[in-house]
Amino acid sequence: MKKVLLIGDSIRQGYDKYVKASLEGEAEVFYPEENCRFSVYVLRDLVTWNSRFKLSGSLDCIHWNAGHWDNARWYDGKNLVPIEYYADYIDRVCAEIGRLWPEAKMIFATSTPVIEPPEGAVLGRFNGDVERYNAVAVETVLRHGGIINDLHALMLGMPEEYHSDTTHYYTKDAARVMTEQVVSCIGDAIGVKGRALDYDALFEEKKDFI
Repeated sequence: MKKVLLIGDSIRQGYDKYVKASLEGEAEVFYPEENCRFSVYVLRDLVTWNSRFKLSGSLDCIHWNAGHWDNARWYDGKNLVPIEYYADYIDRVCAEIGRLWPEAKMIFATSTPVIEPPEGAVLGRFNGDVERYNAVAVETVLRHGGIINDLHALMLGMPEEYHSDTTHYYTKDAARVMTEQVVSCIGDAIGVKGRALDYDALFEEKKDFI
């Protein structure tokens, strides 16, 4: 059976369980329970996750993202990770993925749009930053032969009600559209097909499933 690793921040935590459920019987889907946070966190822990899930030499696809923690302005009005360092970390993550799993398809998911803080605010997350950091990541991943899953473009046209807060999409409709695109992208890359999920049942009867 195919093996798939999902790595990413709290945006990934909004769809990982559903991707696993959709691909049941087609692929084994692994992901860390923790929020994978910054690009440097991903770089630091790729070896840890490889060992934890016993994936050496047997991974078919890694779908990952990093960006929202890097581009956030939380303390002094500056991006937590300057964009030039972010570019370097993304490059190093790509190289490490290639070293650990040379046969795996690498898919990078762009960071999703946010609801910006009030006009004049200097702290928070801003769509201009999201777009700048996405552009750097996309250019770098493509240079490494990776595939882009443009979740930013997917969610850009969605109603504000798809948000559960200013950053996250922990709602039924958002979970459905994001999961379907992630599963489709993985399926195209490694030749598997996900099954349709009953999101009404998942959100009504299994609230702890979210």
